[in-house]
Amino acid sequence: MENTKRTVTCGELRKSDVGKKVVLNGWVSRTRDLGGLLFIRLRDRYGITQVMVGDSASDDVKKIAASLKSEYCIAVEGVVNARSDKDINADMATGEIEVEASDIQIFTTSQELPFSIEEVRQKDGTLVVANEDLRLKYRYLDLRREPMQHNIILRSQVAFATREYLTGKGFLEIETPTFIKSTPEGARDYLVPSRVHPGKFYSLPQSPQLYKQLLMVSGFDKYFQIARCYRDEDARGDRQPEFTQIDMEMSFTNREEVLSTTEGMMQYIFKKTLNYDLPAKFDRIAWEDAFDWYGSDKPDLRFDMKMQDAAFMADLADFNAFKAGAANAGRDVQRHKRSGIKALVVKNVADKYSRKNIEALEEVAKTYKAKGLAWMKVNAEGAFEGGISKFYAGKEAEICAKLGAEKNDLILFVSDENWQLACTALGAVRKQLGKDLNLYNPNDEFHFAWIIDFPYFAWNEEENHWETEHHMFTLPQKQYWDTLESDPGAVKGDLYDLVLNGYELASGSMRINDPALQERIFEIVGYSRERAEKAFGFLVQAFKFGAPPHGGIAPGLDRLVMLMCHEESIHEVIAFPKNNLAASPMDSCPSPVDEQQLKDLHITCYDVEKDD
Repeated sequence: MENTKRTVTCGELRKSDVGKKVVLNGWVSRTRDLGGLLFIRLRDRYGITQVMVGDSASDDVKKIAASLKSEYCIAVEGVVNARSDKDINADMATGEIEVEASDIQIFTTSQELPFSIEEVRQKDGTLVVANEDLRLKYRYLDLRREPMQHNIILRSQVAFATREYLTGKGFLEIETPTFIKSTPEGARDYLVPSRVHPGKFYSLPQSPQLYKQLLMVSGFDKYFQIARCYRDEDARGDRQPEFTQIDMEMSFTNREEVLSTTEGMMQYIFKKTLNYDLPAKFDRIAWEDAFDWYGSDKPDLRFDMKMQDAAFMADLADFNAFKAGAANAGRDVQRHKRSGIKALVVKNVADKYSRKNIEALEEVAKTYKAKGLAWMKVNAEGAFEGGISKFYAGKEAEICAKLGAEKNDLILFVSDENWQLACTALGAVRKQLGKDLNLYNPNDEFHFAWIIDFPYFAWNEEENHWETEHHMFTLPQKQYWDTLESDPGAVKGDLYDLVLNGYELASGSMRINDPALQERIFEIVGYSRERAEKAFGFLVQAFKFGAPPHGGIAPGLDRLVMLMCHEESIHEVIAFPKNNLAASPMDSCPSPVDEQQLKDLHITCYDVEKDD
């Protein structure tokens, strides 16, 4: 073959190309030898083309074709032929044609694969997938699989659409430093030792928070960055040590503009990449309502089933668990005035849910520190049965009317002195029921909502002091400025979270730009002037030179693409992620380094004995 450079990709050819002479490059997906005919499925990231080696091929071409194995990287020269209607490969976009090979050249061969690149299913239809550590060890092979290629391509498209939208709205893409000063931001920092400054360290940024605020002081009123961030915290499905966020900040703005800009960006991304129409406005739910109705500040709204206040149950019977939940309503330090008795009506499942099923739900509630899960069923006659029904015999009409329960419904309760604990526990049960019963609305694939009116401060019971719920540069809502010190528990912040399908997708706030107000916040959370100056002095100093009102938000790119791909782990949408131990099986990092490197950095390592 004189020229092995491809003239078309493996996903490009159609019936209109019949008769053309082409060169394809790619990997052998599979081969089929039918005696006189040999078929090769050739794959690249654009698709698959079937190649046919027939009687007219030379002996050399037949010999090469017969030697091909999975994942050989080859070039094929040939002519595009039409396949008959009855022989069309319906599973391929190029299925109406095939390329009759006149020449084949092998670029490189492949060893036996550690797992199959092609999709393999068991007899019951279950997809066979290698374990994650094996996939991560051979990630370059895993990335050849069609689902992974789809995910990584979509991620690229989402990033491009983000840049298109924000640039079109006048935003500037500005990079901020990767080596920064270590500041307290919640998680542990990753530290980078300095060779030039012995004993001193840079920190990898948990977010560009301080720098984007400094850009507002600098006069760049619309900033964004697809920013790499780093947090030394335990990994889980939707987070890992290094991650990416769409970082945004605006000056001379307000909450409404930040929210509407973010809505517009999401609408643009989903339409451009998935051709999916999001609503013009997203739901808005106050933080207390989100917990009261759904037991979470990141509720999954693809199904209804709101939780209800069941404080009235405490007065209908002598049931001690409910007495405690009602008696302590509204007494917590953050002044929530709602009862700790929560009810959930699960429609038309009483005949399907056995005691064993209900006990499994109770274990979910107990995971979130509930003392138990009370329950009863409404039978076909409208009477209560099972669980705590004996306490409420004869009260069916009143209870069912207040809770909206009907025949064959299951009613679940959690009661606790702590309103938020009761909400969280029953909310976890609600989420599990949504999954178990597949309650999701098929016409509501992506349900966004804003959670607003968060408490500004949270009380740390162990250390007996106030902490900020978000971060210390969040602006308190103006109506609380006069009572910040006298009633911190009542203060609400001008902050907001964007949630999608039960995940927190973005968090943001309006920021403090008044040094005096900032100093008051530091004092409430126990930051002395000296400590604040040491940690954040450069930002506070900048605010003394005419800082504009500003605010922003930072949607997680990994999490967004994960949800768009209907995956359950961000590992599936990151090219080279770490595993759940924050390690890379492929290149064995983190790993020891040479003694000389440690000496250059003035670092000494020693063994730490771990407890059994």
